[in-house]
Amino acid sequence: MSDLIGRFRRISWRSLAGKSPRSVAGQVFVLQVALVVVLVACGVIALVLQSERDTTTEAKRRSIAVAQTFAHAPGVQQALETPDPSKVLQPLTEAGRKAAGVDFIVVMDTKGIRYTHPIPSKIGHRFVGTIEPSLHGKVYTESVHGPLGHEVQATVPIYGDNGKVIALVSAGLKVKNVTNEVDRQLPIILAAGAGAFVLSTGGTALVGRRLRRQTHSLAPAEMTRMYEHHDTVLHSVREGVLIVDDDGQLLLANDEARRLLELPPEAEGHDVRELSALDPEMAQLLASGREATDEVHFAGGRLLAVNQRPTDRAGGPRGTVVTLRDSTELQAVSGRAEVTRERLELLYDAGLGIGTSLDVVRTADELAKVAVPRFADFVTVDLADAVLHGEEPGPSATDMRRVAVHGIQEDHPLYEKGRLIDFLPSTPQARGYDAGHTELVTSLSTATGWHIQDPERTRQILEYGIHSLIAAPIQARGVVLGMANFWRSKRDPFDEEELSLAEELVARAAISIDNARRYTREHALAVTLQRSLLPRALPEQSALEVGYRYLPAQSGVSGDWFDVIPLPGSRVALAVGDVVGHGLHAAATMGRLRTAVHNFSTLDLPPDELLSHLDDLVGRIDQDEACAAEAAEIVGATCLYAIYDPVTRRCVMARAGHLAPALVHPDGSATFPDLPAGPPLGLGGMPFQTAELELPEGSQLVLYTDGLVEDRSRDLDVGMELLRRALAGHPDRPPEVSCQAVLDELLPARPKDDVALLIARTRALPPGNVADWDVPRDPAAVSGMRGAVSDKLQEWGLAELGFGMELVLSELITNAIRYGSEPIHVRLIRDRTLICEVADGSSTSPHLRYAATTDEGGRGLFLVSQMTERWGTRYTPQGKVIWAEVTLPDITGLLAE
Repeated sequence: MSDLIGRFRRISWRSLAGKSPRSVAGQVFVLQVALVVVLVACGVIALVLQSERDTTTEAKRRSIAVAQTFAHAPGVQQALETPDPSKVLQPLTEAGRKAAGVDFIVVMDTKGIRYTHPIPSKIGHRFVGTIEPSLHGKVYTESVHGPLGHEVQATVPIYGDNGKVIALVSAGLKVKNVTNEVDRQLPIILAAGAGAFVLSTGGTALVGRRLRRQTHSLAPAEMTRMYEHHDTVLHSVREGVLIVDDDGQLLLANDEARRLLELPPEAEGHDVRELSALDPEMAQLLASGREATDEVHFAGGRLLAVNQRPTDRAGGPRGTVVTLRDSTELQAVSGRAEVTRERLELLYDAGLGIGTSLDVVRTADELAKVAVPRFADFVTVDLADAVLHGEEPGPSATDMRRVAVHGIQEDHPLYEKGRLIDFLPSTPQARGYDAGHTELVTSLSTATGWHIQDPERTRQILEYGIHSLIAAPIQARGVVLGMANFWRSKRDPFDEEELSLAEELVARAAISIDNARRYTREHALAVTLQRSLLPRALPEQSALEVGYRYLPAQSGVSGDWFDVIPLPGSRVALAVGDVVGHGLHAAATMGRLRTAVHNFSTLDLPPDELLSHLDDLVGRIDQDEACAAEAAEIVGATCLYAIYDPVTRRCVMARAGHLAPALVHPDGSATFPDLPAGPPLGLGGMPFQTAELELPEGSQLVLYTDGLVEDRSRDLDVGMELLRRALAGHPDRPPEVSCQAVLDELLPARPKDDVALLIARTRALPPGNVADWDVPRDPAAVSGMRGAVSDKLQEWGLAELGFGMELVLSELITNAIRYGSEPIHVRLIRDRTLICEVADGSSTSPHLRYAATTDEGGRGLFLVSQMTERWGTRYTPQGKVIWAEVTLPDITGLLAE
């Protein structure tokens, strides 16, 4: 109820605030509000008076009833006959007063002397009031000022057995209590009056609001003037106006409508379908009530433009208002406007449909498709062949490649798509290309310069029915990239007015084609850079049979990379990494990381130490980027590095934020080894952990980047499971075949992220190709080792290398005995080269230097470097290993053994 009252109050004040007292609605509203106020005020006053009167009457009635009840109560007469009536009656009157809800009950004798009173001290005093009427047997009520204040009291007689009045009883209430009853009712009365006022005012506001909407807040004089102007304008305009109700009855027709439709004077008030003067099609339109916008209809020999709208949109009565305009003279103009509209729609569609990708050929094809059939019957697009490769076009219309052909039919005789064309200088294409202006050929049959290009082809084109041509240069940034040719066969020939449309179409495509050309050039440069940074061919080695795949991302180059690095001792390092992001920045960073891995691998570092150095490098790259003048993206990279030793068949690996490798066992099962996951490169502060696996010969180690298994449409776990399934069950499949099978199984046709995949099948070096000895730390042991090595080389058929190898071995063992510590161990490995390794427990590394003529020593390592292909030092947890490699005389024959 309170919400309803509040809503009516807001409506009332808004309506009141929106009305001008001068308007008809305002005057009616003010009059109604004043009337409501008077009626509500009168009603409230009447209710107050009525309530006061009813309360007083009720007080008198109750006083009489209480007094009479007590006068006839049993025992009262006997109490009056006792020597002390007050003693008996005082308790009875007090109990009766409280039970009856009155303020006093007083019993008195016929002289008015009180026997009882609420105030005991008043007993025995004379009663205040009139008792004569009651002594004569009447019930008398009056208002007096008694001991309790202003009182309303009733006095009744008490009869004895003889029928005479023997005493009197008076009962009553204080006027103050009576008034309190009225006061308690007054809020209800006032609330009811306020509610009536709010409801009445709200109703008045709604009525006034509707009246204001209907009269538009106009004053009486203004309304009169408005209707006068309405009639003047309605019948003076040069446009017909009709108002038809929802049932099709004509409510109003101005003079122009009567003239245009030739309506009779009595047409208003009749159904439009019954008017014989109306054309049936026009009558059906008027009766339908549907919306119409500039529809053209014939009526009475005239061409009328009809607009029809419903009249109930603003809350008015249902029906329609119709305007008629004589457009007979505008018929020709409307036809040209329609042509203009179609051209604008074509240009709009071209803006949306051309240039949706950075592909030169696709953009040219979009230009051809958008122009057929709305502008031309056939469209061909010829681009300079250099443009297709992202290069600048040539100065003349030679080496033009046809990249798009589209038409209303497929059996046309125009040059096919993909053909390389050299346009002669006399052709419209060559003239337009050289001058940069659009060429119009309204009649191809008379264009002799065009015929010279290919007489037989031109004859076929003319016989096919193609008769006119617009050759528009595709020009962007002042450079002509090619020509767009618009041909017609089924329609009227092109004219001068259509040149601007062709130029506009081609201009919209030219920018997109040039952007695609520049993107092609940049993309080719980036891809070339990236591929130059990746391995062009895998190095020769005997430890692993390796297959690999690299697929660039659809959006461009990225930072995925892989590497296979031969290490001393017939070992091989495998590396796979991923640089976050795309573009030249990621490719350049990838090149820096790959170079760093190569450099660190020459130190023969364990995988965890190599990743630590790589982590420091990435951290420095991040600092350089953050300090650069131009803001660049921070590098984020992952890497997995593994070293496989074919002698021991053990593989040591570590990873930095990269996915764990997959391992295919000789029995065909595929698993993912438990390799500790290190943080991505560049975070710093966390050590990397290694895992060492013993791999049976024929095992396949699969290294990959996240682009292979991650996809927006599936979880990583799903991708890993798909990889495991693609690898499992094919232990004898060559790595190259496995790479292709994995890509076919996991990747779409055009992956959104680049992918690097490396699959290596392990090989084991035969035990007969390895010989090792423990050497005591005694210079006398050197000669014995020379003999043992000579015998082993004789056994391997490498006796011709004996002298050089004995010399190298003597120098290395002598250095280990003199400068190193035990244990000293010698190992000889026959692989693609002959490898000699001398290990000792010291971490002190010898250095090659130039010895002076007076120095007694310092020439041993110089001799080693001269006698071997290469040599070096690597550190182990037990010390160091000095190794040297000697080229074998016939590697093919040795490998065959």
